[in-house]
Amino acid sequence: MSVDPAPTAPSLSVPAPRPATDPRAAPRSAFPHPPGGRAAWFAWSVGVSVYVLAVVHRTSLGVAGLDAAARFGIGASVLSTFSILQVLVYAGMQIPVGLLVDRIGPRRVLLLGVALMSAGQLAFAFSTAFGPALASRAVIGCGDAMTFISVLRLAIRWFPAARNPFVAQLTGLAGMGGNLFTTVVLAQALHTAGWRTTFGAIAVTGVLVFVAVLALLREAPPGASAPVPREGGRLPVGRLIRAAWSEPGTRLGLWVHFTTAFPANAFGLLWGLPYLVEGQGMSRAGAGGLLSLLVLSSMAFGLLFGRLLSRSAALRLPVTFTVLGATALCWTVTLAWPHGHPPLWLLVVLVLVMGSNGPASLIGLDYARAHNPPERMGTASGIANMGGFIGSMITLLGIGVLLDALADPGSDSYGAHAYQLAFCFQLVPLLLGTAMILRLRRKLAAA
Repeated sequence: MSVDPAPTAPSLSVPAPRPATDPRAAPRSAFPHPPGGRAAWFAWSVGVSVYVLAVVHRTSLGVAGLDAAARFGIGASVLSTFSILQVLVYAGMQIPVGLLVDRIGPRRVLLLGVALMSAGQLAFAFSTAFGPALASRAVIGCGDAMTFISVLRLAIRWFPAARNPFVAQLTGLAGMGGNLFTTVVLAQALHTAGWRTTFGAIAVTGVLVFVAVLALLREAPPGASAPVPREGGRLPVGRLIRAAWSEPGTRLGLWVHFTTAFPANAFGLLWGLPYLVEGQGMSRAGAGGLLSLLVLSSMAFGLLFGRLLSRSAALRLPVTFTVLGATALCWTVTLAWPHGHPPLWLLVVLVLVMGSNGPASLIGLDYARAHNPPERMGTASGIANMGGFIGSMITLLGIGVLLDALADPGSDSYGAHAYQLAFCFQLVPLLLGTAMILRLRRKLAAA
């Protein structure tokens, strides 16, 4: 990793803005000469601690799915509503959160997010019925939605524009650290400390993170100027959203995020552990090992893609299509394997390839940031960030409904054949998203 120069005082002069379609325009015109250096990494590390905690909250149900089904007495389609509602709230909050970040700044939004996640997780820890537990996951999703965009906005204020893709990938990599904590530590804690203690401890951790953000985080370097809207004033909300959506780069970013993110999201958020344990007959420890491998693979791909995309923006779509092609190929071979029982080596390859999904989805946010001016950057990022979670929500629901339809009568579990057919549903959003990327790529080139 290269070392940034020591922080210098930022210039207060604002250069004339370039057109919104210029990939360099938004960061440089918004925040001239961000200093980078140690102060920037410190601000980023405080902000990213909130995102790491958010990923722990988000993925906690992925290792507790079977426990939740037993605790609340529910089947697969009902169990999937936990993750579906959480993802639905997350996706639905992206535009409001983007507007909030643009209007009140990322620090306040991060504080609100931590408070909501802690309250929701504490309520989930003590829930004994399906209804209250479902409402708790919705609150967690609302708080989770406020974290990632806020951290990206911090990075834009603190780091030079050329460093933004790399810092975005590092942010995703740090989030994978939270996912790794979930699969390694949280999964074990559920079976040793119990439901209430485990989820209660996560909620209490949020209090410590809240205090750290309140006391230590500065959302901009000293003397940095705030972004000035090109129209000379603050845009009305409706015009801001329409302007962001009208940019082909924003819509392309949404579909890149949609198509690349959902396979690993659906696997890690809910259906990975049941598929490996019930469908493939693996032990919980073995399934947890594969989920941990998914996280480690994501971290490695995050570093690789961060380096590549920082050097050349022209690699965005080649990387995207490589990831989509490899993911589709691995799932096709896995699901076509006779009797629905692929060998362990193929499952390992599948998990390693899916590790590229999350880092590739951040390319969508690169498109949104590169093709929008500073005053609507949060809004555009929010729109793009909806994509993967809409895709995940559709996939979570589709797999759950198909599993219940394919289950053996009177059985409380699902066999390999049911999982084999239900997971074929993933090919639908994959084909749809790929078609939309191809369409919008041509439109962006013609803009």
